[in-house]
Amino acid sequence: MSSKVTETTEKLVQPILADMNLNLVDIEFEKEGKNWFLRVYVDKEGGVDIEECGQVSEQLSEKLDEEDPVSAPYFLEVSSPGAERPLKKPEDLKANINKKIHVKLYEKLDGEKEYEGILKDFQEDTILLEIIVKTRKKEIQIPFEKVAKARLAVSFN
Repeated sequence: MSSKVTETTEKLVQPILADMNLNLVDIEFEKEGKNWFLRVYVDKEGGVDIEECGQVSEQLSEKLDEEDPVSAPYFLEVSSPGAERPLKKPEDLKANINKKIHVKLYEKLDGEKEYEGILKDFQEDTILLEIIVKTRKKEIQIPFEKVAKARLAVSFN
């Protein structure tokens, strides 16, 4: 059910976002406790404000009511992805070169399942990440298919 809901939501939200010059970052449909949540994350250069999220929510809500892809009651949330936005597609990674990212892997690579460092490059489905190991910089190559989750990482330096 989850993938059908997210696919239908993506199809419905894309024209709304195009009209407003916004980008779709991610869609999640998940159960938390007894409640279902349909979360749509949108962004644009310089960030989105609460009014824009509200407009997307109103328009998308009408479209969802017409299509009715969700059989269970749910809450619709439209928001900005925030400082630690997910990096799901190759384009997301290419757009964030030289930024600090956090990567979780499906399986260990060099004895670790999680890495945090500076994204140096992304080419041919390989992430080049600069990490620090005991005060020394080291570059590590991570195959994109091994990435379970990647997101921007916030630095407090």
